[in-house]
Amino acid sequence: MSLDARIQQSVVVNLSNRPAPVHVGPFVIGVDPTTANPNINYATPRPGAAITGADVADLVAAFRDADRVPRLEYVVGCAPELEPLLVAAGFAVEARHTYLCCRPETLRATATPEGYTLRAPDNDGERAALIGAQHDAFGGGSVASAEDVARMRRAQDAGGVALMAVTGDDVCVGGAQGIPPSGGLSEVAGVAVRAPFRRRGLAGALTADLTGRLFGAGVEIAWLEAGGEDSWRVYTRVGYQPAGQRLYMALR
Repeated sequence: MSLDARIQQSVVVNLSNRPAPVHVGPFVIGVDPTTANPNINYATPRPGAAITGADVADLVAAFRDADRVPRLEYVVGCAPELEPLLVAAGFAVEARHTYLCCRPETLRATATPEGYTLRAPDNDGERAALIGAQHDAFGGGSVASAEDVARMRRAQDAGGVALMAVTGDDVCVGGAQGIPPSGGLSEVAGVAVRAPFRRRGLAGALTADLTGRLFGAGVEIAWLEAGGEDSWRVYTRVGYQPAGQRLYMALR
């Protein structure tokens, strides 16, 4: 199986493990009843599946039935015919991202900046602090809902990894997560550092440490997406390498 197909299949499995997944022809929608956030409730195609305009129409209807915004994320190489079908149905491109991969032999050890500690949250209070730091870093406020915390707890219970960066007085200033592994792969997501604590090497330390923990748990390939030039530099510096393209499309 190609790397593109392995990445795509891992996303299919991740969405299928959501609390209320919906399977529609060649697609799976990862529905989470606790939130309507389109960044959580989205669909992806099964790698290599034949897709028609009728399949896309059925997908849109399933999103409407679930009271969710029709939205997809997928590896372009696994469904090259899908974009024009989505455009014809009224979808628009939100983003095109390069995904990067890291293997144990390419990971570069990165020191944690002096005065900070990296550790996994082991109670709901620490999970809330981590999520709050991520929300703050991404401009979404600093409050973690009970549903956010429960989602992180479920991911950890399923084999995912969460990591928080804390100061000497135990204030969480950033964090990252590794999605529960599937087929030897895990996605690294939510790498975030609060603005006052950036440019100190924390993002690189979080990424490298989290990735190392995933490899220690048996993951063969960790993958992620860079949101801009700064994060691209961070990720390539710790051993991630460009590997393929992902596409985000939505019907608003």
